[in-house]
Amino acid sequence: VLSPPVIRCGDYDLETLLGLEWFRTNRGGAYSSSTVCGCNTRRYHGLLIGATNPPIGRVMALSTVMEQVVIGGKTYDLATNEFDDTFSPRGVSHLVEFRDDVAATFVYCVEGVTLIKRVLLSDRTNAVVIRYELQGPPATLLLRPFAAMRDFHALRSADQPHEMGFETVDTSVVVKDRMQSIPPLHLVTRQAEFQPDPQWWYRVLYRVELQRGLEGLEDIYSPGVFVWNPSREDSCEITASLGESVEVDFSGVVSRKRRRREQLAAAVGKVSPPVHRLAVATDAFIVRRSAGADADGASILAGFPWFADWGRDTFVALPGLLLGTKRFKLARKVFRTYAEALSEGMIPNRFDDRTATAHYNSIDASLWFVLAAERYIAAGGEMDFWRDVLFPVCDSILKHYASGTRFDIRADTDGLLLGGSPRTQLTWMDAKIREQVVTPRHGKAVEVNALWCSAHAILADRCRRFDPATADHYAACSEKIAAAFVRTFWDERCGWLNDVVNENSADATLRANQIFAVSLPHSPLSPSQQKAVVRAVRENLLTPYGLRTLAPTDHRYRGRYDGDWESRQRAYHQGTVWAWLIGPFIEAYLKSEADSPESRAQAVVQAKGWLSGFDGHLDHAGLGSVSEIFDGDAPHAPRGCFAQAWSVGEVLRAKLLVAEYETHGETR
Repeated sequence: VLSPPVIRCGDYDLETLLGLEWFRTNRGGAYSSSTVCGCNTRRYHGLLIGATNPPIGRVMALSTVMEQVVIGGKTYDLATNEFDDTFSPRGVSHLVEFRDDVAATFVYCVEGVTLIKRVLLSDRTNAVVIRYELQGPPATLLLRPFAAMRDFHALRSADQPHEMGFETVDTSVVVKDRMQSIPPLHLVTRQAEFQPDPQWWYRVLYRVELQRGLEGLEDIYSPGVFVWNPSREDSCEITASLGESVEVDFSGVVSRKRRRREQLAAAVGKVSPPVHRLAVATDAFIVRRSAGADADGASILAGFPWFADWGRDTFVALPGLLLGTKRFKLARKVFRTYAEALSEGMIPNRFDDRTATAHYNSIDASLWFVLAAERYIAAGGEMDFWRDVLFPVCDSILKHYASGTRFDIRADTDGLLLGGSPRTQLTWMDAKIREQVVTPRHGKAVEVNALWCSAHAILADRCRRFDPATADHYAACSEKIAAAFVRTFWDERCGWLNDVVNENSADATLRANQIFAVSLPHSPLSPSQQKAVVRAVRENLLTPYGLRTLAPTDHRYRGRYDGDWESRQRAYHQGTVWAWLIGPFIEAYLKSEADSPESRAQAVVQAKGWLSGFDGHLDHAGLGSVSEIFDGDAPHAPRGCFAQAWSVGEVLRAKLLVAEYETHGETR
């Protein structure tokens, strides 16, 4: 099950290989990433993107290393780069295979010589090791490293003011732009000889950035060449580290990473290989983050290659990523990180990419915290932790929300939750173009109130054992909210739920948000209403990769997420498919088909079929992971981040739910 997938590169054309991306992470916010042919297609691709303030402050340090092999006096290029109108060099012609192992592995064959290149990111330190092994006739290897030394969102131009240069310190080649505060890049090898030869390579092209309507040309700097003439050494290693010189035990790190993969796969039990791969994929998003007095706190990065940690994404993803893989200790660390940042009954919507400042502009992130706390207990978590840590936070959230908190979030007289204004975007559909909210949802949003209703019922159930008075209060609130929910959101004419209701109107647009009124632990809907909601979503929004955010029959529907930033913002929640929504859909479908053993058996078969598309997707886009979004129109091309935490978490959770349902005939 855990044998590394192998891509036979000769079986694919270059265009296909450029669309297959690998990435490795280190639990500290750093990562390595590129395409399987080694050609960087994004500004975010590089062999070492370090985190100077874990898990943020990310810096593109080492962009790439370009290899040449010299055989019998003839030089062969192995690297592949794209420029304005050409690929140069085009070493992909010598690339035989890519192995998606703990160390990303490339195998080249030239004139009887085999070169094996392995890229290994160290755990918790800003360091990467590139190991080379030569097999066959005598040959010399030339290795030219390229350093960007920039914020990972930016691009570098040789025309911009800089003082890029290098010096040799002991055994290190140290690259630094003295005009910036970015830590230096250390390049160390014991097997190869460094030959100074500083160069700028101009106008390297990043095709994905251009496709996204962004700047996609960069100049990158190289200090020189490392020359390796193999004699007794069977391998050559270059270690690149940010800030200081770091020694990495290559074999030791490989062993630890493989052992962790095996443990994650074992945690989900005897399941299909794709489920094991999803379990392994969960580890990429877990990072350390200091929280109060806990210097070894934890958080969840929303996605690669560009997101930091977001509260909503964290607590949607946590049940699949950490509870599904039985990592309760890590889950407690994540809960504590956000509990420490509780303010006015709100957990952060996100932590800033650069300063770690908490931002609270979300109406639902705090409610997802309550749901994740419940799923922690349902999965077998410690009740003492819930009572001592989670309950006080959950209680504060509901009390502050009821009485009123930021962004005019408060309970209305009917008990339902409302918030925001025409200028704010507080729900997960948060796209905004300058002052225009693309998907206005201020007022009473359907999924927010489904969460609100369920949160009260959850606290009523959990408090019953130790605080009956509090339990009675939340039970009464839950009943009031449930009755108001049906009156306010059920649209008899359409046969589904309104998406949002405010002082001006009730918006009956058919969106995926209503599925939560069925999927959450306590539904306010009748069985017939639940079936109707699931049917409407299934017939209009379901795709092989999740749910559309808007039905194709709607005149505002946008079937492709492409073009410039504004075009993509307009499509983000207006038809684009979101993979994470498959989790609540599968859960809602299984619950609505529990009428008989026959319907339950058929539901399992159907649910497996709907989830099967993700099995093949694991070998496309971000290898071994699940993309953030997909086009609404077939063939539903993957878009956005090539690896998204809540996509992986919810696909995994959905697959585990189906397996549990098949065994026990129910979901928990």
